[in-house]
Amino acid sequence: MSSSTPTESPKSISRQILALAVPALGALIAEPLFLMADSAIVGHLGVNELAGAALGTTVLQTAVGLMIFLAYATTPAVARAIGAGRPGQAMAAGRDGMWFAVALGVVLSLLGYFTARPLVQAMGSTGATTDFAVDYIHYSLPGLTAMLLVLAATGVLRGMQDTKTPLVVATAGFGLNIVLNFVLVYGAHMSVAGAALGTSIAQWLMAAVYLWMLLPRIRQQGISLAPSWAGFISTGQVGSWLMLRNLTMRAALLLTVFVATSSGTQTLAAHQLVFTIFSFLAFALDALAIAAQAMIGQELGRGDAQRVRELTAIMSRWGIYFGVVTGLLLFATSWVFPMMFTADEQIRQLTTVGLWVLALSQPLCGLVFVLDGVLIGAGDARYLGIVGAVNLVVYAPMLWAVMAFTSDPHSAIWWIWVAFALGFMASRGITLWVRARGTAWMRLGH
Repeated sequence: MSSSTPTESPKSISRQILALAVPALGALIAEPLFLMADSAIVGHLGVNELAGAALGTTVLQTAVGLMIFLAYATTPAVARAIGAGRPGQAMAAGRDGMWFAVALGVVLSLLGYFTARPLVQAMGSTGATTDFAVDYIHYSLPGLTAMLLVLAATGVLRGMQDTKTPLVVATAGFGLNIVLNFVLVYGAHMSVAGAALGTSIAQWLMAAVYLWMLLPRIRQQGISLAPSWAGFISTGQVGSWLMLRNLTMRAALLLTVFVATSSGTQTLAAHQLVFTIFSFLAFALDALAIAAQAMIGQELGRGDAQRVRELTAIMSRWGIYFGVVTGLLLFATSWVFPMMFTADEQIRQLTTVGLWVLALSQPLCGLVFVLDGVLIGAGDARYLGIVGAVNLVVYAPMLWAVMAFTSDPHSAIWWIWVAFALGFMASRGITLWVRARGTAWMRLGH
């Protein structure tokens, strides 16, 4: 594991950020690739099968997306303990985080088994599509606990400033997933269920690799493999605030889609294309945020407030610079990207308008993602949960105004993205910047 010292140069710090962020980016992309592989393999079976798998993956993505706090809760806890020179405490925090993931996975799997059909029917599914969606969910549930365990274990390794191992494990798991899905769907003729089962098996093998790596490290510190009740509760408390943060962000996205839908099919289609580009860029920004979580957590554990300020400033500049570069590239290619996705000239024009606004907001987005990572790394989960709700309250009236006062698709797509990129993200940026400028979040030591 790497560490930083007060004598490091900015160039050395930049290399350290890249060493953490680049592998983290690869690991972040792995999960969407799992789902893309499922869609590509199932897509050749038929329309009902593909639609069923799409609904099933939507349900699972929502559940796993809300549980991402398992990684975000373990990373700062482990990093802070390591920074304080307490490896035993770091491994205990990781152990408790992984046990919490297992408990949560079992509960969600049981709920998912009994609520799968009502859930997909509530989403408007009927007939054969519903049956395929339920099959996909049921055969995915055996792997749900493994997915959450992988999240927690990944957070442990990030806290140790090891982002390369998750990349290797994710890449190997992705390759194995494709083989298993192909064999089970076409060789064993399991249809949609085969794709889900293949993913479940791949996830458990990934979880087994992490356990094989981490359990000996826990034993080496002379601590029990059984969870600590205090640590279990602590993970839950931090996780509940981070889950609130995730819920408010997902609510904001859903409200945005609702307004785009109310503005017409063309607006919705263009919005989806712009959001696809935003999501892709978010992976790179998330990778910077992960580097911030690991580095800030360790420096706070060491009790070096000045170093924390330096790292925060450097990584904030990285986020802004990244935003400037991607913003310029987006603006320059805003006429090209739409041509790659659709032949409809009207949707192309609307997408270009949305990309202009997204390009202008990229420096702000870069700063928001990095500061979010800094505060997560500091364990400032309660503040992030509370201001997440505040940001949503600020954003919702903006969307209402867009829906109430825009009539044509061009103005709708423009104002939707002004509200999201320069409204919601600006609200997040202000609340994060104000907090980062203070000292309440810098709880030094452990």
